[in-house]
Amino acid sequence: MAYAGFHHSRLEVDVKFQPKDPPRRFAVGNQVKFDMKDCGTLALDADEQLTLVTEAGAEYDVARKDWGFYATPSLNGRLEQFGLRGVLIKNRGTGRYFVLLVERGKEPLFDAYCEQENLAVITWLDNTGVLDTLAERLKS
Repeated sequence: MAYAGFHHSRLEVDVKFQPKDPPRRFAVGNQVKFDMKDCGTLALDADEQLTLVTEAGAEYDVARKDWGFYATPSLNGRLEQFGLRGVLIKNRGTGRYFVLLVERGKEPLFDAYCEQENLAVITWLDNTGVLDTLAERLKS
């Protein structure tokens, strides 16, 4: 698939994206069910990165390595620069843990979602002080 911004055939980018058309829909949610849409699959080779963006300009990078993935950019660097806050949460019903990224300024929407879905914030992972304190606690 060629990037639409390149008009010269020699400048096409080899993207390994398989769209799902129509998207696969499936129900998610604990208290309130809603449809999630699986729009496709993208394959990354080792040392390739994909950047996702929001309308507000926040960016989220996923980087593939030969040993796996960087699941997030630096929690107290790039995420912070692009207005995203990492947070560790626990689903009270299932006992499962998740790392979520919350757009700065959308915390009230996130709080409502946590209440609706029975999620507990374990800790915010969005600044060096918090991360250093967490690292020290885990050492002891």
